[in-house]
Amino acid sequence: MSHILATKLRPPVEFYTAAVCAAAVLLCIQAPWALALTPTVGMAAAVVFGVFGLYRGKQGWDVLRYQRNLRRLTRFEMTAKDIPVSRQYLWLGKGFQWTRIHTQRLTDATDPMVAKYVEPGEVYKLARSLEKSLEHSFVLGWLPKLTMIDSPWNPVRPLPPVGGSTIIHGVEPSEVDVTLPLADRVGHTIVFGTTRVGKTRLCEVYVTQDIHRGDVVIVFDPKGDADLLKRIFLEAKRAGRDKEFYVFHLGYPDLSARYNAIGRFSRLTEIPTRVAGQLSGEGNSAAFKQFAWRFVNIISRALVTLGQRPDYTLISRYVVNIDNLFIEYAHALFKEKYPNAWDRITEIEGKLNDKNIPINMRGREKRVVAIEQYVTEVKIYDVVLDGLRSAVRYDRTYFDKIVASLLPLLEKLTTGKTSQLLAPNYTDMSDPRPIFEWMQIIRKRGIVYVGLDALADADVAGAVGNSMFADLVSVAGHIYKHGIESDLPGGSETTKVPINIHADEFNELMGDEFIPMVNKGGGAGYQVTAYTQTLSDIEARIQNKAKSGQVIGNFNTLQMLRVRETTSAELLTKQLPKVNILTKTLVSGASDVSDPHAATDFTSSNQDRISATSVPMIEPAHIVKLPKGQMFSLQEGGNLWKVRMPLPKLDSDDVLPKDLQELASLMRKDYRSEGQWWATSSGWATAIDALRDALPDAPGYRDTEVMDDVALPGFEMDEETEASGDEQSDYEAADVTTDDEDF
Repeated sequence: MSHILATKLRPPVEFYTAAVCAAAVLLCIQAPWALALTPTVGMAAAVVFGVFGLYRGKQGWDVLRYQRNLRRLTRFEMTAKDIPVSRQYLWLGKGFQWTRIHTQRLTDATDPMVAKYVEPGEVYKLARSLEKSLEHSFVLGWLPKLTMIDSPWNPVRPLPPVGGSTIIHGVEPSEVDVTLPLADRVGHTIVFGTTRVGKTRLCEVYVTQDIHRGDVVIVFDPKGDADLLKRIFLEAKRAGRDKEFYVFHLGYPDLSARYNAIGRFSRLTEIPTRVAGQLSGEGNSAAFKQFAWRFVNIISRALVTLGQRPDYTLISRYVVNIDNLFIEYAHALFKEKYPNAWDRITEIEGKLNDKNIPINMRGREKRVVAIEQYVTEVKIYDVVLDGLRSAVRYDRTYFDKIVASLLPLLEKLTTGKTSQLLAPNYTDMSDPRPIFEWMQIIRKRGIVYVGLDALADADVAGAVGNSMFADLVSVAGHIYKHGIESDLPGGSETTKVPINIHADEFNELMGDEFIPMVNKGGGAGYQVTAYTQTLSDIEARIQNKAKSGQVIGNFNTLQMLRVRETTSAELLTKQLPKVNILTKTLVSGASDVSDPHAATDFTSSNQDRISATSVPMIEPAHIVKLPKGQMFSLQEGGNLWKVRMPLPKLDSDDVLPKDLQELASLMRKDYRSEGQWWATSSGWATAIDALRDALPDAPGYRDTEVMDDVALPGFEMDEETEASGDEQSDYEAADVTTDDEDF
């Protein structure tokens, strides 16, 4: 029972024994006669004393190391190429599995009685005080600069600016590589963390491994992080996959690849579902959403029958003016089946006036009214034409009201140069920007960076993101049923590949389309890793607590960095069991002796009572106090791991080409990344010219080759910018500038 509370928050008394053993060793070797030993026996005794002294010295060193670990963690940094890549596991960082003993140590370390072993000493506090008071001193201004040097040789060097409490990770000095089995990634992963605590850095670590593993990688970046884009590009280059790399960015449409969210479909009804699915279906809006679905379905059927590929621009055009589509379709139908119809239609049109036009069709073109009357007269039956007729029969004013909810969405997706990205012209061979679609990306094991420019226009970013999610859900359904090669010669219906979807700030993009992707996408190989700040962000976006719970319930792996909202922290802590910890209580007492003839006047007692108390494994307060770059990971059915990710480390090849350095520098002037907690940065400015220089021929894509599947090539640099020899190493890792800090 003497070691039932083996605390290390005490003086390292083991060194006393080690010192005595060292003296005994010297005595046994130099003067064995002083201990009445022969030289031979003295040497043997010296060995025994030496072994025991080393053992006690190691115990004392462990005590000092443990106490130092609580005050300052050892530095952990790594270059991009040193990040381990496995075919069986996803590497998360360094850490340990959290157990009852760590809860015990954490409780012990927060005891005020042991504060001197945990908190920085008085000399450290004095140095920080002098730095403040002497900051502007002319005579002693050199002293703060000296004490602020971040070097192991500086006894009062400042702690790294990562905040939080080092105690939480310091309770375990022996770290191991923390991994997540790849088989568990199909169950999806959600990462919580407040602003600037390392979510994007964690994303870089995961994406780097996914790229080198050869998986499909799709990264959604609503705000636009320069270092994340650099990391993806350079890792693709280092892995030899730069030809499969695409950049889609709403902020730079002149340089972005193009994408038609509704251009590929298995069934026609997918088109209205993707479009109308973004409309509100709550309360009275449900009826308008259903009408919008029907109306978009009518337009889509007509376009496909006419041999046109649907896109947002065409749908928007005909939502505003359905008359033109009605006339165009009637012209194509009558030309083939009723060649004499136009003579009669022209005759009817000539007799029309304001008095004989039906009230519900007033305001329509006379040609539309004439066609409608001719179809009624001849009794033509065509399913597409009947749908268009039902649309033009609506009173024009009433029709405009019921499509009013659809128009704002379409205008968001078709205004300005955004329309060129979402409604690409497939026949324009002079446009060097490639066109991609998700099935093509999956088949060629592509890498896609999606920058949605949410800081400039959050509504458009959300609409485009939802469109892409809806398209991915449709593709997942096709893969689930037929595989990815079923419609190719010799393709297999069972072929599936890992598809890693990283959605940073996914709450800004999430809609009803996201739920089926995490709910059913695993069967198609989708492995979603979502990053967000708080649980409330999800609820605020969906406006439905039940749906929010439905989303969270589909993530089997929960990773929690520092959060400021206790509700988010409790999402982790409430899933953990309670554990028993031991507490020591000091009991002292004294009592008088009532017998006047007794030899004693009073008795006293001193006791150390040890009791077991049930407490939560970790508290929400512990998550709130996590330093930047550290997290708890709840994985593999309830195993809790404490993890810290590496700081980025520069090496000889950890630089970008000069042109891309300029591009990244300009990118930082407009966008500020919340993930760059280890360095000071600012975001993008006008980067078009710099990107043209870095990726020639604006943007240096290979020649576009239009095919029925829109299977176009990806992102590749021209020969002028191809690196060779020593220069090629410049592409092997990203240039991430960092302060010399540890955490």
